[in-house]
Amino acid sequence: MLRVFLCFTGLLVSLLAQAQQWDFTLHKHTSSQAGPTLLVIGGIQGDEPGGFNAASLLVTDYVIHSGEVWVVPNLNFESIIKRSRGVHGDMNRKFKGMRQNDPEFQLVEKIKSIIKDKQVDIILNLHDGSGFYRPEYVDKSHGPQRWGQSLIIDQTELVDVTYGRLDLIANSIIQQVNLRIKNKEHRYHIKNTQTRLGNVEMEKTLTYYAIKNGKAAFGIEASKSFGTHYRAYYHLQMIESFMQYLGINYERDLELSIKNVKNRIDNNVKLALYEEKMFFDMRDVRDRLRYVPMKKGEPLYFRASNPLIAVLDNKRYYNVRYGNRSVTKLLPQYFDFDSSINSISLLVDGVKKDVMLGDIVAVDKHFQVNPLEGYRVNIIGFTKKGYASEHGLSITQRDIKSRFSIDKQGKLFRVEIYKGDQFCGMVLVDFSSRPVASAETTRLNPVF
Repeated sequence: MLRVFLCFTGLLVSLLAQAQQWDFTLHKHTSSQAGPTLLVIGGIQGDEPGGFNAASLLVTDYVIHSGEVWVVPNLNFESIIKRSRGVHGDMNRKFKGMRQNDPEFQLVEKIKSIIKDKQVDIILNLHDGSGFYRPEYVDKSHGPQRWGQSLIIDQTELVDVTYGRLDLIANSIIQQVNLRIKNKEHRYHIKNTQTRLGNVEMEKTLTYYAIKNGKAAFGIEASKSFGTHYRAYYHLQMIESFMQYLGINYERDLELSIKNVKNRIDNNVKLALYEEKMFFDMRDVRDRLRYVPMKKGEPLYFRASNPLIAVLDNKRYYNVRYGNRSVTKLLPQYFDFDSSINSISLLVDGVKKDVMLGDIVAVDKHFQVNPLEGYRVNIIGFTKKGYASEHGLSITQRDIKSRFSIDKQGKLFRVEIYKGDQFCGMVLVDFSSRPVASAETTRLNPVF
């Protein structure tokens, strides 16, 4: 049993505010030891999931021990959630100038101010690009017309700027990262767009805006020929190479491999509602979760395990989105809420346990909810005639109808507590052998 407390305190979001503003978040990994500051930006284009998933993992799975790493994982959040390159046009073409009535004007101005922050030393803008860049034409997928697996610089040098030798830094990074890439086709190459010599399109980009403001900036392109987890893996390889170059010491919560990156991306979907008294681990979640207790007429506030999660109001239900994926639909059942209790007592496989509302409890064979005077227990999917409250009963997995589980495997079930007709909170019981989910491992220090 683990107390579920989502450390994503900076992403306490009002559904209404999010729908109106689609603001991005800035997460500062600070340390007690002084050093350079690296700014990593993902999601400027919403159809490039390798970049924004890598940035999200950098937020949730890395700890910095020297220097600082600032991360904006969801710059164009609306476009990410709506699976669009740019709902309001290509945001990466709005840095040379834009109309004040552009819906993204405030977002672009905000990221500009972060870029210009005097503490920022190097900026990385994460992209997914077509094919495989090569200096010379090889075929339609390999050549100078492609962008994938490239490290982008706008020019060779910035005069009188710390880390201004962009070409030398790029060469050092490429040499280091390519030593770890066995497949030669996947190795990185440097692409110099020579922007100031008349590259009209690149003059409008975020990286060139940074260059013009005296900041060392690089674009990182993972190939769209790969799946999302491959792209995110290569992005993280490049980011780690930059951190090593800058002397930024770090540790991460996962061994860096393509398999582990895929597993973390696929399973890092956890959602808490109403002061964490309701918690959903959405690994292998069903397409719809019915009869979810909610407060009628109030904005839905939630906490999430990573910055790519949004909950959208579709009037009849709430759509949980994770980046460019639809995760599940929450079909509400409206109640007044009661806050008179924070925990309940369970007997789990013969052992008494005090369980906080919002916990997940691992069960091997059976459990029962111990009586709590004045409160009613409703185990979703379990029925027994003659019992208004389902406490004091020893319940196995087979006693609960599997179609009422949260997950598709029929292992994870809701135990809801009521005081009269008022909802108090819920506990999840997990009959699977997988590790019980907890967001306590999420280390975040968000600012916005």
